[in-house]
Amino acid sequence: MLILYSFLLLVIPGCISPTLSLDPPTTTTNRRKVDFFTFPEGKSTILPDPSNFFSPDLLSSPLPTNSFFTNLVIENGDQHEYIHPYFIKSSNSSLSLSYPSIFSNTSFTTHVFTPDINISVLNGPKPNRNHTVSSFSDLGVTLDLHPSLRFFLVRGSPFLTFQVLQNVSLSFSTVHDIRALVRNGNKTKYKIDLSNGQTWVLYSSTPIELTKKASTVTSDDFCGVIRIALLPNADEELEPVLDRFSSCYPVSGHASFRGSNSVRYRWATEGLGDLLMLANPLHLRLLDDDDSVKVVDDFKYKSIDGDLVGVVGSSWVLKTDPIPVTWYSIKGVDKEAYPEIIDALVEDVKGLDSSNMSTNSSYFYGKLVARAARLALIAEEVDHVDVIPKVIQFLKDTIEAWLDGTFAGNRFLYDKSWSGLITLQGSKHVTGDFGFGIYNDHHFHIGYYLYGIAVLAKIDPVWGRKYRPQAYSLMLDFMTLGKGPDMKYTRLRCFDLWKLHSWAAGLTEFENGRNQESTSEAVNAYYSAALMGMAYGDPHLVKVGSLLTAMEIHSTQTWWHVKEDNTLYDEDFVEANRVVGILWQSKRDSVLWFAPADQKEFRLGIQLLPILPISEILFSDKEYAKQLVEWTLPSLKRKGVGEGWKGFVYALEGVYDKEDALEKIRKLTGHDDGNSLSNMLWWIFSR
Repeated sequence: MLILYSFLLLVIPGCISPTLSLDPPTTTTNRRKVDFFTFPEGKSTILPDPSNFFSPDLLSSPLPTNSFFTNLVIENGDQHEYIHPYFIKSSNSSLSLSYPSIFSNTSFTTHVFTPDINISVLNGPKPNRNHTVSSFSDLGVTLDLHPSLRFFLVRGSPFLTFQVLQNVSLSFSTVHDIRALVRNGNKTKYKIDLSNGQTWVLYSSTPIELTKKASTVTSDDFCGVIRIALLPNADEELEPVLDRFSSCYPVSGHASFRGSNSVRYRWATEGLGDLLMLANPLHLRLLDDDDSVKVVDDFKYKSIDGDLVGVVGSSWVLKTDPIPVTWYSIKGVDKEAYPEIIDALVEDVKGLDSSNMSTNSSYFYGKLVARAARLALIAEEVDHVDVIPKVIQFLKDTIEAWLDGTFAGNRFLYDKSWSGLITLQGSKHVTGDFGFGIYNDHHFHIGYYLYGIAVLAKIDPVWGRKYRPQAYSLMLDFMTLGKGPDMKYTRLRCFDLWKLHSWAAGLTEFENGRNQESTSEAVNAYYSAALMGMAYGDPHLVKVGSLLTAMEIHSTQTWWHVKEDNTLYDEDFVEANRVVGILWQSKRDSVLWFAPADQKEFRLGIQLLPILPISEILFSDKEYAKQLVEWTLPSLKRKGVGEGWKGFVYALEGVYDKEDALEKIRKLTGHDDGNSLSNMLWWIFSR
């Protein structure tokens, strides 16, 4: 059963927290001034030019780098994007609309793009440049095909809505045969029956004359608004639903965080009547079913994310229960195990040596920082503080080099073109730091540093105050809530406010859109930010970090964790998989970027590391943990399986079988570079 958690308080009535909603030269939190820190400007040789697709008036503000519409603003801008329930593709002066089918086997499940409807201008001025993003919001994007067409691409709308800005004739073509074109009496509604069994309904704000010619429908001159929707399952009983809600259309959508346990969606609309939108399965779980919204249960579209169900209302509230964010284990550590944990702790701390760091990768370096920070917190929890001074010195020596920019092998830089952090290595090579320089994995990498900073600031507040500006600059790179030209960073760089989870892939074109592999590292990023808020006495940061942690956990349990009774995915995929490898906007993959599907220990491990107190919430379903471990264990019989990856399997086994897992952990001869024997024993003895 999916565990529900809280969208915790972001704004306390009467209080404003600039560290969450603004990004000025200085910020004030808890009545204390924080000088804003700007990392040195870097020059990238690999980033695309945002002016190719964004309108000029948007270029002065930070731009999204991990957005659902990223394919529209990089390379040629002609890859399709999934806006639920449709694919859209803009190319050759036209926009293609597809209600995608789903193909599934044991290895993957994916949407299949077919250009069901192609929309273009038949006469009049041809587009004089690439399509342009003229505006964007949390829940939508406006795409202009100059000079005649403007598309309001708002996610979850059962209608594709566009405005014809001047009198032109239109073409609606298809790869299918058009079997029938039927209009109403005043020529404001047409039904288009296709040979593939689909029925599309077209509505116009004023009368329009459409004529069928083979596989194309053309219009006379028209200026106004057109809405096109697929009739679900060609079911004529649902046609009155489309009719009723055809006049009110969304042009943008905003998500705001209100109260102690809720997030609110608000859509800006035009036209008359009520707004009909579609909710994904997670929306439906969290939706506050009050008098302002109504769920239309029978009105459904198929989706790789599960059925998208009609909801009437231009404002939704999503509510959950609280989630605990703590420094230490939730239930405490078995005191009888203290001596064994302390013995491991002494050995692990003895091995810390900042002068012998084995990497200059921002990712792997960050993992080593966070690993050491775990040792300090474990030492506090088992009351063996003697080792803490050495841990703290190690953390200072390693973290300060990145905050001061004195680390010889790499450093953080500020990119003005897209308004965000890049690394020196990432600025020169697409694959440098796993693509950090093209805005890949920012929350993963930075999350590890925030964890180390949080622990240091907690134990040594003087150090914390000294490096607070740099710490907040790192956090704001992926957690800024404000927007506009005054911001240094874009709004919620990685987090998708419609899907309620992060995307890791940045400014790279992918056929299946954005993707994310490691949900647990995404959880770690927002959890670490919440801990940093606790260390700095910043309740607003604690709450927004907790909020985003809760959302990420919700989504992970919904779309990545594949239980035996899963009904979101097809039976063949469910039978073969207990966890998704890479989750794309329009695909679910069993492979990883670094491992094939049959090496299941990698899939389990990448969804668990790093092991933290919050991991207990992420894997709170013991029955699912058992299913996942039993599915994975046969893979450990292969020759050459790494000890570190075995360790993650045994750690998860400890959720439901502590003794067996402990016996296996004691026999391990090594651990993941971000893990340790101390951490493994702490985990097992806190079950």
